[in-house]
Amino acid sequence: MGEVEPGPAGPLEPPEPPEAPASRRPGGIRVLKRNMKRNGSRNCLNRRSRFGSRERDWLREDVKRGCVYLYGADTTTATTTTTSSASSSSSDLHLVLCTVETPASEICAGEGRESLYLQLHGDLVRRLEPTERPLQIVYDYLSRLGFDDPARIQEEAANPDLGCMLRFYGEKPCQMDHLDRILLSGIYNVRKGKTQLHKWAERLVVLCGTCLIVSSVKDCQTGKMHILPLVGGKVEEVKRRQYSLAFSSAGAQAQTYLVSFETLAEYQRWQRQASKVVSQRISTVDLSCHSLEEVPEHLFYSQDITYLNLRHNFMQLERPGGLDTFYKFSQLKGLNLSHNKLGSFPVLLCEIPTLTELNLSCNGFHDLPSQIGSLLNLQTLCLDGNFLTALPEELGNLQQLSSLGISFNNFSQIPEVYEKLTMLDKVFMAGNRVEVLNLGVLKRMSHVKHVDLRMNHLKTMIIENLEGNKYITHMDLRDNRLTDLDLSSLCNLEQLHCERNQLRELTLSGFSLRTLYANSNRLTTVNVYPVPSLLTSLELSRNLLECVPDWACEAKKIEILDVSYNLLTEVPMRILSSLSLRKLMVGHNHVQSLPTLVEHIPLEVLDVQHNLLTRLPDTLFSKALNKLNKLEQLEELNLSGNKLKTIPTTIANCKRLHTLVAHSNHISIFPEILQLPQIQFVDLSCNDLTEILIPEALPATLQDLDLTGNTNLVLEHKTLDTFSHITTLKIDQKPLPTTDSTVTSTFWSHGLAEMAGQRNKLCVSALAVDNFAEGVGAVYGMFDGDRNEELPRLLQCTMADVLLEEVQQSTNDTVFMANTFLVSHRKLGMAGQKLGCSALLCYIRPDTADPMNSFSLTVANVGTCQAVLCRGGKPVPLSKVFSLEQDPEEAQRVKDQKAIITEDNKVNGVTCCTRLLGCTYLYPWILPKPHISSTPLTIQDELLILGNKALWEHLSYTEAVNAVRHVQDPLAAAKKLCTLSQSYGCQDNVGAMVVYLNIGEEGCTCEMNGLTLPGPMGFASTTIIKDPPKPTTPSSSSGIASEFSSEMSTSEVSSEVGSTASDEHNTVGLDAGLLPRPERRCSLHPAPTSGVFQRQPSCATFSSNQSDNGLDSDDDQPVEGVITNGSKVEVEVDIHCCRGRDLENSPTLPENSPAPCPEDRSRGSLFGIRRQNSVNSGILLPVSKDRTELQKSPSTSCLYGKKLSNGSIVPLEDSLNLIEVATEAPKKKTGYFAAPTQLEPEDQFVIPRDLEEEVKEQMKHHQESRHEPEPSEEDRTELPEEFDTAL
Repeated sequence: MGEVEPGPAGPLEPPEPPEAPASRRPGGIRVLKRNMKRNGSRNCLNRRSRFGSRERDWLREDVKRGCVYLYGADTTTATTTTTSSASSSSSDLHLVLCTVETPASEICAGEGRESLYLQLHGDLVRRLEPTERPLQIVYDYLSRLGFDDPARIQEEAANPDLGCMLRFYGEKPCQMDHLDRILLSGIYNVRKGKTQLHKWAERLVVLCGTCLIVSSVKDCQTGKMHILPLVGGKVEEVKRRQYSLAFSSAGAQAQTYLVSFETLAEYQRWQRQASKVVSQRISTVDLSCHSLEEVPEHLFYSQDITYLNLRHNFMQLERPGGLDTFYKFSQLKGLNLSHNKLGSFPVLLCEIPTLTELNLSCNGFHDLPSQIGSLLNLQTLCLDGNFLTALPEELGNLQQLSSLGISFNNFSQIPEVYEKLTMLDKVFMAGNRVEVLNLGVLKRMSHVKHVDLRMNHLKTMIIENLEGNKYITHMDLRDNRLTDLDLSSLCNLEQLHCERNQLRELTLSGFSLRTLYANSNRLTTVNVYPVPSLLTSLELSRNLLECVPDWACEAKKIEILDVSYNLLTEVPMRILSSLSLRKLMVGHNHVQSLPTLVEHIPLEVLDVQHNLLTRLPDTLFSKALNKLNKLEQLEELNLSGNKLKTIPTTIANCKRLHTLVAHSNHISIFPEILQLPQIQFVDLSCNDLTEILIPEALPATLQDLDLTGNTNLVLEHKTLDTFSHITTLKIDQKPLPTTDSTVTSTFWSHGLAEMAGQRNKLCVSALAVDNFAEGVGAVYGMFDGDRNEELPRLLQCTMADVLLEEVQQSTNDTVFMANTFLVSHRKLGMAGQKLGCSALLCYIRPDTADPMNSFSLTVANVGTCQAVLCRGGKPVPLSKVFSLEQDPEEAQRVKDQKAIITEDNKVNGVTCCTRLLGCTYLYPWILPKPHISSTPLTIQDELLILGNKALWEHLSYTEAVNAVRHVQDPLAAAKKLCTLSQSYGCQDNVGAMVVYLNIGEEGCTCEMNGLTLPGPMGFASTTIIKDPPKPTTPSSSSGIASEFSSEMSTSEVSSEVGSTASDEHNTVGLDAGLLPRPERRCSLHPAPTSGVFQRQPSCATFSSNQSDNGLDSDDDQPVEGVITNGSKVEVEVDIHCCRGRDLENSPTLPENSPAPCPEDRSRGSLFGIRRQNSVNSGILLPVSKDRTELQKSPSTSCLYGKKLSNGSIVPLEDSLNLIEVATEAPKKKTGYFAAPTQLEPEDQFVIPRDLEEEVKEQMKHHQESRHEPEPSEEDRTELPEEFDTAL
């Protein structure tokens, strides 16, 4: 199956010269027919089953050429098309080579087909018009998804996996026999009437809906048909004939048909089904989403149909069962034709006088005919999601019309015909283009009480006169562009929604006001006059209010007050003393104290989280003058994020309290809440608790106790046993003992935490690859499926592989990131047809564009998952939230494409996101094209936080960064973020990933600028070695670093420190490592032409003949952090280097040498080295005095100074023993340390006696081979010890 064999019906052979297609047949197509082997898991073709090399060459000549996969119909099943195609393993498949100009008619002519059919997302199937161009349809589809490159579009169009989103058929892929309400059918002997005047004859009998249809077998439906209505009739057994039934209709002139069946099973089946039909009246037919172009003929003979649902089909006008024939439904009252792409209003529908309900939404209408005024019985008319700009005056004749929906059209003002439709009490005009609201027009519509103008372009209001409007009671103005709103003329206004505008001032009438929702504005003043005596709910969160309005304090019936996320500095005493208030939300303000209560109040929920409270009034929970507790009815109390040190002991008087949240304070004494009879949830995490006083018996209702983050709290075994019955007990786990040997300095490390919350499944997955692409970068991702867990798991397993493939094809971060998301969208296959997933992907790689930066971070996302970078302690958002509420541009795009946005701000009632991976059936409203941002990483970048929607809904960027900045363990940091979000009320799945960054030039380990490696006499100032010997072991010149940032091979480490390993290639000792070698690169500066990725070992291995544990004496104890392995000692060391500083006591430069430049002082350092463990032990190596001849390289400090994991540089002067350097370094606790490392002179590697002569001869031979003058004796001074420690 490697090569493609030409099909028999191909109208064109593949061109040998490129001009052959056009010369043989216009349009140039070739049909390749074969039975393709299928992959059952993906329901697509195998990659090896594609066309051959000749076809590929023909495609490469022009990007406008391509391939269309033409699937054969599968009639073996009567289920959905997706199931039928998946169940067949031998369906015919034709590969049609064509161009974007090839019409469907030409492909049909070559295939011998009548029509082509297009299926989108495994769902609906529509017939292509002869002039439509299939390949152009595919190209347009891919372009709208987000592909930009024409060559890539051509490649994607030829991918068979695309069939899960877009597929062409040569025949209609499924049978529709079950759609016309045929319950039973068969050929039986039939006799008309109960008498024997008629003879038995063979007839086709069909039980359809509520009718029995008898017709000739030969002519079937085209001949004479006898229709017997069964509603109210009878089904009786014929006693004189075996297995026979008598079907009778109702009424005075009832007719009867006798049907004789062949078997008892058929007789019983017909009797059961007919009995149901006779006894029940079936009046509703649902044929939605069945790819119908016409109504089945049998349906017209069902006399009882009153409601017909044909939503999401492709109904035609002029067809045998098209819309023009609907007048045959004599009793039809309800008709749903939404989402049929009719284009124009079917005028003949106006001839169905019985219609009372008509739904024509989303059909692309630009106008309505005047004949619509003849539907006098019409009560409900839905025209949402069209392109209407005006309504005909004849619509005013529909005096019974009580509901008219014209949302998401193109109206610029309220139609005047509303004034004639006196039965209408609601104006539904959401999602139009109204910019000016004229209150005078609404005043003339005295019958209108509800006005819905959300998601318009409202900017101003016009008031014609001062006379008030006494009719409007409900107004919805959400998601507009209003800056000031004065509705004081609406004196009977009861409810107002004005969220997500730009309001600075709001003025209302308070005579009838009951509920006010004005969240997410810029309000500084809210005026309501008179005082709203009927007000029960007031929500003013996320504004700029500095105080609670006075009129709100005087409202006598207010029950809910939400003023969180404002600038309040105090809570008025009148509010806290309200006798009607049940719920008070004042979190995220600047409140410093609460007033002292005097009387009993019925408050049930008090939320004062994230304020500046230092103490609570001592009498807050005490008894009032009437001997009742002041907060006796308090059920929920949230004190988190303040500066409280104690909670008053009188809280024990709150007998109804079931939830106490007081995390992130300074509470040191456990509050007396374990005696409350109804306590269920207690969160005291991140405090300063030291002990817990436990009563004799805990309340049986206690379910959740969170004590994490209390570092000084120690729970005894007895206490833990007491808490054993609690469903959820959260305490800090004791850290596992670690040694310095396990501490490694890396560029990044991550921690992941996922919590299911109160849901029974976890729909969040994460991707973490610290060593991506053989170690040159890292990839982190977060995937949130909302209610499905399948897509997050699929993306977790596949997205990294897709990114790796795309990185190899393009170096442009925008291109390969966008293609990664689009290809992952395609690879979801059938699972992505109905399900969707938010996705976030972060890719860290060496910055090839800017050599001054070490790494760059590229972030791409769709949906609601976000990434935040902590730079210098400040949060830097890197993602974009694609939701209708937070992205006005995306909301406008969805509106322009005529999607229906429900009142809860969801596209078609499904999701609030406008871009997702998956959900292909919501195309083109939901797209997979991601938002992409790139930023170079600097030394100021501390960490990266990835989180899903639930995390960022409950945590701000600043709060999340501040919460984990000083947490050393990334896993503990991630868990802390999840715990915080849950303590703030998050009950959904929450996921957080924290990536600690250690990026900076001090982490460089490469030889960048051609530094000449020193020989035995130090640096050679002028000597150039043309043919340096090849290293015996692989170096890190491939430019790849593993998880330890940058490593060196074992032989490199051994040679550089002067090890005398017994291996043959290491017997040369120190001098072998000082020979010139190819330039070494690190992850910060990868080699531009690196070939094969090689991971280098992260430990140095030394051999010693002194003792098994590598020590000089058996009396010495093993050094902490050193792992012994037989006669070898393996030390996990950091092989990083950094740019050193000038030594304070460096040798004086000779007179003839130029003065060092400032760049030399900052980038290069000279370290003296004394060889040991050799015959020349104790002799100092000279240091070159000519700095200008020293080529600057960051690897200098790696060769002549050891950089510890904490950032310090240890010069290798008295000893080159890396074991000493690694073991004597202090433990890294909180960043860098300033104390210098003290070297132990006793711990040294000593050359065995049997190797001393050999090493001496090799050292002497090597010194004589280099023609360099010996330095003077005064130059042989030992350089003092210096450490490069960060502040």
